Amino acid sequence: MQGHTVTSDYYDDPELADLAERLQDDDATVRRIALMDLADLDGDAHVPLLLAALGDNAAVVRTEAARALEAFESPATVRGLARLLSDEDADVRAAAAQSLSELKLPESAQELLPFIATDDPFVRAAALRGVRELRVPDSFAPALAALGDAEPLVRREAVTVLGYLKRLDAVDALTRLAIQDPVPEVRRAAAGALGFAEETPAVLVALLAALSDQAWQVREEAATTLGKLRLRDAAPALIAALDDAYWQVRLRAARSLGRLRNLDALPGLSAALTHTISNLRKEAALALGEIGSPAALPALRAAESDPDPEVRKSVRLALQQIGAAA
Repeated sequence: MQGHTVTSDYYDDPELADLAERLQDDDATVRRIALMDLADLDGDAHVPLLLAALGDNAAVVRTEAARALEAFESPATVRGLARLLSDEDADVRAAAAQSLSELKLPESAQELLPFIATDDPFVRAAALRGVRELRVPDSFAPALAALGDAEPLVRREAVTVLGYLKRLDAVDALTRLAIQDPVPEVRRAAAGALGFAEETPAVLVALLAALSDQAWQVREEAATTLGKLRLRDAAPALIAALDDAYWQVRLRAARSLGRLRNLDALPGLSAALTHTISNLRKEAALALGEIGSPAALPALRAAESDPDPEVRKSVRLALQQIGAAA
């Protein structure tokens, strides 16, 4: 087996020795199954076997090894997986990228950051995804620069890195992308990443523009972020979004209006209690409860017999909240 340097003699444990021997088998299927058995073992004594299998000559074996290593945080694991980001096989690259995104060892960022500057857009995106939740300050500059990348996947991952870092000096760039990026998924990511921003005219303008975006996914994200930031000046636009053609946007608008406790939203939220989508009815009831106005009582009492038990539960909670407020 190409690349395997750990022999069965290395292990005193008979089970590990047996698995190490199976990893030398000429049949790639046998080697792959041995890796699956390794992944079920407790402890980390078998990690050297997994790392060695990253150099196997069979893509299915490298893929299995990459998947198994997501549970073991070490610089050696990060280095091994990072090398696979340039693997000739797409499944191997995807498995390595996924495992790197699961590793939360801060030291691994230094292994990944250089890959953000490679020629391969998949590798750049995977490296950004890997450092995202590590929140290391050194990832700010390359992520900010990557907002101008030609590849949408890279821009999207860069946006999420900046969202996790919560740096206010990234807000201007994120507001521009939320409005101007030609790819809806990037605009959506930018609208979501602004959830850490402070209330400023630029942020409000960008999110209101996103709430009118032609892509419903962007409108949905904008509605969510407006509620997170509790931007009260967004209430009229959110009320209008209760009539959006997509119920998912209506749902997020209802949730945000509840957070804003906007009394002008009562008619729209009350009407949503009769919508055909039960999740929207549930969210409307919860929003009315948060607003806490007795004016919502007639609509809520009419919804007490809703056919969906989750909606009925939300209605009861809303009635209790309004009662407590009164």
